Parts: sequence; structure tokens; C-alpha cells
Amino acid sequence: MLDFASCVMAGFTAPEEIGTTAQSLLLLLPVVASIAIVYKATKVPRVSACNFIKESVLLFGSIVIFMVITALVLSAVAWLVTG
Repeated sequence: MLDFASCVMAGFTAPEEIGTTAQSLLLLLPVVASIAIVYKATKVPRVSACNFIKESVLLFGSIVIFMVITALVLSAVAWLVTG
């Protein structure tokens, strides 16, 4: 039992290397989808399938668009700073 617990705890001391390639950034989409679904499940006053899916998709899209705009702005700032 102690060996199993130490293996689990050791997994948190060496994080998984994800990288910053375009393919690795696709891992962001399931995280954003789960955030949108859980948030809307707690905030929608009356849960119906059509309304819930529509609201979750709108939130998912707005989060992704905001993150893309933020990445573009940060890239532009880094390009201007580094010349």
C-alpha cells in the first residue's frame, strides 16, 4: 500500500511535458469543453437539452475565441518587444 501511495505522489513531482506545438494546443479544447459544460450546468436556471447545449456551445466558442485573441495580442507584443 505504501508503494502505491508513493508512486501516485511521485507523479505529481514530475509534471507531464506537453510542449507548445499546434498539435499539443489541441489538448486545450477538451478542457475548455468540460469547463463550459460544468459552468453552464451550475448556472442555467432551467436545464433543458436544447437550451443547455446551445448555452454550452456559445460559452465554449467565446472562451476559445478569447484565448485566440489573447494569444495573437501577446504574440504581437512579444514581436514588438524583441524586434
